[in-house]
Amino acid sequence: MTTLGAVFRPQLAPERLRAVARSAEDAGLDELWLWEDCFREGGISTAAAALAWTERVRIGVGLLPVPLRNVAVTAMEAATLHRMFPGRAVLGVGHGVQDWMGQVGARVESPVTLLREHLVALRALLRGERLTVDGRYVALDDVALDWPPEGEVEVLAGATGPRTLRLTGEVADGTVLTASTSPEGVRRARRLIDEGRAAAGREAAAHTVVVYLLTATGPGAEERLRAELIAEGVGSGPGLGVAGDAGAVAEAVQRLAGAGADSVILQPTGDEPDPEGFVRFVAEEVARRMRATVS
Repeated sequence: MTTLGAVFRPQLAPERLRAVARSAEDAGLDELWLWEDCFREGGISTAAAALAWTERVRIGVGLLPVPLRNVAVTAMEAATLHRMFPGRAVLGVGHGVQDWMGQVGARVESPVTLLREHLVALRALLRGERLTVDGRYVALDDVALDWPPEGEVEVLAGATGPRTLRLTGEVADGTVLTASTSPEGVRRARRLIDEGRAAAGREAAAHTVVVYLLTATGPGAEERLRAELIAEGVGSGPGLGVAGDAGAVAEAVQRLAGAGADSVILQPTGDEPDPEGFVRFVAEEVARRMRATVS
């Protein structure tokens, strides 16, 4: 069955996270995802807190912008979370929003090269390897983690364009797609990811595809969804976002799953009036409708 999750959006103050995480845990939500958006909340700090406040729900971070992070630091923090909370942390990295990267002096000439170098080194460090690397952006001299994770862990990467989608197939364990991805966009992304996997000889390796789905429910849902899509500059293209009750949302999730999504993470609008109620809606009502469809 498709993994179902929800987003704690960083438009909410950090002190709101505990109540939302506890609601997700108590309601039986599969995954709660966090974002490291400039200049709001740190991805690792919020993930560590959410993991500590809960016992079962998986906590995802999508995404950590690689221009902001030395890969050794990313590896140290990821390994720490995986050892303290085995099987419950899901970490993704990505280019970062280029305007934001420019604001902090971290914008690079070739984001794709940086992401490739970061992913290759990060996955090797998390496997416990000792690395010496002299790349265009990543430089390591005899570096290894003292406390690598016990067992294999997934490293996901965010992607939108064709080059990055192929890259995730080559060197990542999964791909995170934005809420501006329709079911047809998921199919297209899967084809490009598979091209990368084939080029790297990784066809036999599992590759998880995570898709955000912009979701509004309750009073004013249609208007809130439409306003958010316009604000994001994607208009109202077919298959983008869903507004309505649990049945309508479950159908939209199934369409993405049928197109190739392994995990669908419901992304509330930025003005969602009840974040705790939203995660309960996803975990209880939408999940129940999906189970009924499968049975």
